[in-house]
Amino acid sequence: AHNRAHFDARGILAVNLMSSPGAGKTALLEATIDAIGRDRRSVVIEGDLETENDAERIRARGVPAVQITTGQACHLDAHMVHDALHDMDLDGIDVLFIENVGNLVCPASFDLGHHANVILLSVTEGDDKPAKYPVMFRAADLMLISKSDLLAVLDDFEPGKAERHLRELANQAPVMTLSARSGDGMTAWLDWLHAEHTAMRQRVAHGPPVRRLAHHVQVRGTARHRRGGYELDVSIARGDSGAGVFDAEGRLVGVVFAGISGGQGLGFGVSPDRIRDFIRRQAIRVTFA
Repeated sequence: AHNRAHFDARGILAVNLMSSPGAGKTALLEATIDAIGRDRRSVVIEGDLETENDAERIRARGVPAVQITTGQACHLDAHMVHDALHDMDLDGIDVLFIENVGNLVCPASFDLGHHANVILLSVTEGDDKPAKYPVMFRAADLMLISKSDLLAVLDDFEPGKAERHLRELANQAPVMTLSARSGDGMTAWLDWLHAEHTAMRQRVAHGPPVRRLAHHVQVRGTARHRRGGYELDVSIARGDSGAGVFDAEGRLVGVVFAGISGGQGLGFGVSPDRIRDFIRRQAIRVTFA
C-alpha cells in the first residue's frame, strides 16, 4: 500500500511483468522503450537471483534500471521494491516496469504496490500453461502471448487454446499476441499501456485509489449460502485483508478476511450482510448506505 500511494502521488503507472524464465520479458521492455521514446518516460526494476545482465540491457537503451538480486528467493516483494525506489529518480516518470523473477508459481501472491499484472506466455512453453499454473494466470490483468514470430515453425501452440484456458479460470483479462523481435502486435500493447496510465491518473484525480485483488474475482455462490461468506478463486497476499470483493458488474459482494498459505489461490471473503449483523450486535453506531 505504501508503494502504491507513492506511485499514485507521482502519477506513475507501476506494471508487474511476470513469466517463466526466457519468455521474453526483457526483450519486450527493450522494444517498448524503443517504441515509446520520449513520449512516456520509464524506469525499470529488474529481479533475478543473480547477475545484472537484464539491468545492463535496459541501461543500454538509455533508461534507468535498478537490479535486485534475490539470492535464493523466487520472487520480489514490496520491501525489495521500496528499497530499490530509493536508488531511482522518479521525477517526471510516467511508467515503472517491474520485471519480476522468472517463475510461474510464487510471484503472483505478492503485492508489490503495482497497478497491473502483465503475464507473458511464450509460444515455446505450451498453450496449457494457464491450466497448469492457475494462481499466476488468475492474477493477470493482461496476458501477452510472446515470441509470436515463432508460430510459423511451431505447430503445437494454439493461441486460441491458451486463451480458452485463461477463460476457464474466470479471468476476462485481454489477451494479445505479439513479437518483440518483429514488432507484430506491439501497437496493441502500447495502446493498452497508454490507456492504463490514463485511467490510473483519472482514478487518482477523482478520489482515493481502489485496491484490486485481481482483474476478476470469481465468487462461488454455494459458500455464500452455507457460511455467510465466499470462497475466492484468487491468491490472497499479505495486506489484502479488508479489501473489497466485487462481482463482474462492479457490485461489492464481500470483504477479504483470510487466505490459505500454499492453497493454490484459495481465499475467503465475508458478505456485507454478515458484517452488518456483526456491527449491530456490537451496538456500534454506523450509517449504512
